Amino acid sequence: MMGASSVPHRSTLTLGLVAGIMAASTAAIFIRFAQHEGAPSIVIAAARLSIASLILAPFALLRYRSDLRRLSRREWVLALLSGFLLALHFATWITSLEYTTVASSVVLVSTTPLWVAILAPLVLRERLGASAVIGLVLAMTGGVIVGLSDSCVWQAGILSCPPLRTFFGGTTFLGDLLALLGAWMAAGYMLVGRKLRSGMNLVPYIFIVYGMAAVVLIGIMLGMRESPLGLPPLAYLWFALLALVPQLFGHSTFNWSLKYLPASFVSITLLGEPIGSTILAYFIFQETPSWVKIGGAVLILAGIWFAARIENK
Repeated sequence: MMGASSVPHRSTLTLGLVAGIMAASTAAIFIRFAQHEGAPSIVIAAARLSIASLILAPFALLRYRSDLRRLSRREWVLALLSGFLLALHFATWITSLEYTTVASSVVLVSTTPLWVAILAPLVLRERLGASAVIGLVLAMTGGVIVGLSDSCVWQAGILSCPPLRTFFGGTTFLGDLLALLGAWMAAGYMLVGRKLRSGMNLVPYIFIVYGMAAVVLIGIMLGMRESPLGLPPLAYLWFALLALVPQLFGHSTFNWSLKYLPASFVSITLLGEPIGSTILAYFIFQETPSWVKIGGAVLILAGIWFAARIENK
């Protein structure tokens, strides 16, 4: 459909992904600030995607109008599907935090790279090399450790955790299911994005995807009888920062890299986001991470490094 563009140097891709992770890491901070202003979670998600879409609209409709006109029906369907999956990811994951523990939610959502790795060979015909498999295992293990560290403590050389039913049993089942659905939706979003970005420019793609996600989230918000009106002025500042930094810069960087890198690898790098959020929380909220969480972060970084080795070719 469009002329092939030159592949960026691997140092450019690496710096881009690092910058994207740093930008995406601010999301948890801005969300917490918005929640402190009384904003409901679904309103935060809807506002984030709506503002991002409105900012993109002039560029997409004026500068990339011809690109949008050239899209086939299949490409429109896939782009809208990607936006629908992104909306469901935000809606299910954020809502899961209202029903289950943070630890349980993080553990389940962090399985996204696993589902991408399993489905990529079937959907995209992308083969996983040994380095990618090792990286996936390390990063997934680190993600689980980071999630469990919210409830587990290391005392006298022994890791002490609550009973398993605290994580996945009883009244928390709905929240656990929503978190797992969030992981599945994120995996589908990554796979569809990889398929489309190979022949589609970034701005038209994210305009359609973010716009579709905004429409779906607004529909969910209205269905839940929530409203973005009447909130304190600071809440709208955090909405704007969410749209500009983690969404337009962070997530858009990941979508940009999907044109040049396998979806399985990009999804593994997303596990760097909790590390960035932990570092920011340390400086902003004085939340000191435990040694268990630091150990999990080291495993995540090691996993990303192993997965990146095969991509250096």
